[in-house]
Amino acid sequence: MRPLLDLSIIKDAAKRVGEATAPTPLTLHERLSAIYDANVFVKREDLQAVRSFKIRGAFNKISMLDSEDRGNGVVCSSAGNHAQGVAYACSYHKIHGTIFMPSPTPQQKVSQVAMFGGDNVTIKLIGDTYDDCFDAAQAFVRETGKTFIHPFDDENVIAGQATMALEILEQSTSSIDYIIVPIGGGGLISGIISVFKQLSPQTKIIGVEPKGAPSMYNSLKQNSRVTLDSLDVFVDGAAVKTIGEIGFDYCVQHLEELFLVDEGEICQNILDMYTRDAIVVEPAGAMSVTALSKISAEIKGKTVVCLICGGNNDITRMAEIKERALLFNNLKHYFIIRFPQRAGALKEFVQDILGPTDDITFFEYSKKSAREKGPAIVGIQIKSKDDFNPLLNRMKEKGFFGDYLNDKPDLFQFLI
Repeated sequence: MRPLLDLSIIKDAAKRVGEATAPTPLTLHERLSAIYDANVFVKREDLQAVRSFKIRGAFNKISMLDSEDRGNGVVCSSAGNHAQGVAYACSYHKIHGTIFMPSPTPQQKVSQVAMFGGDNVTIKLIGDTYDDCFDAAQAFVRETGKTFIHPFDDENVIAGQATMALEILEQSTSSIDYIIVPIGGGGLISGIISVFKQLSPQTKIIGVEPKGAPSMYNSLKQNSRVTLDSLDVFVDGAAVKTIGEIGFDYCVQHLEELFLVDEGEICQNILDMYTRDAIVVEPAGAMSVTALSKISAEIKGKTVVCLICGGNNDITRMAEIKERALLFNNLKHYFIIRFPQRAGALKEFVQDILGPTDDITFFEYSKKSAREKGPAIVGIQIKSKDDFNPLLNRMKEKGFFGDYLNDKPDLFQFLI
């Protein structure tokens, strides 16, 4: 049994973290409360200076370093948010940090790290995943002897993240029945567990991971930490192949439930929060509210807290976010259409096959010589998911249908 962090350690961390942060709001979310017939509160860590909770753990850890370690400099590996927290802390304490980030990290996060760190940080983009840049950072630490600031598997970092839980309990005016916590490497869930199990043991703690990166889910299922062979890095703030030892131990001992949520449903919640609530969240930041649909029946009349863990969303990703949301809602479909190679075939397809509200959003075709029919890849957006079967039937009846691509991941990955 791994003991929970002592509350005195977390309260000391809160004093240090308070030098760089102010408490973020815990607010009643009226739209979600109405949808789920519950009192749904959101903890707005997207309003931190670095737009995520990660500043808490990074600042606490770096503030505790002695003068020798500060003088030698620090190193971290991060998919983006931890890097911003480290950069901010390095600038605040006037020490140098070398920050390793995966090459596919959204440019918005890379730019923010550079802005917060300024001359105090050096950024190195290495590898395809967090785990790749973690390995590179570890090699750099061995070469230089610099101090590594772990993003999640470090008790001082976890103590910093746990300060959020203290704030929630201080801000809440009623007993909390559920708290929904995003899981990446396991640092945040460890901090929440440490506080709530000691100060609010009646609260049910629920973890949530993206389907494409189920490292904690698979580890709990096998009762041992596992390393994923591959992962979908779309939810970059939670895309970790191997979760931390501390987080795994805490979740084995204390986590009541863990859900996997579809990346497309996460995208729909990103869009809803932006268009309906004027809240900008990144994919990891939308995971907690996405999990509400998994427990809709049991939370009626209850008080639920969702952690909005980050708001570092790159605007250039919005087209992909919309696409994934449409696919999740069965409103966007890709086909191979076999067009007769004669004049008027496309006009016939538009007039006889498409419904009045169907819209072609993707079309790629090359005429083939000496063939009766030529294939085209066509993307069609429909207004209602009930329009799909009639559309498919018209294609088949008129001889246009070639293949359906949405359920063929090896081909479909080239389209989104």
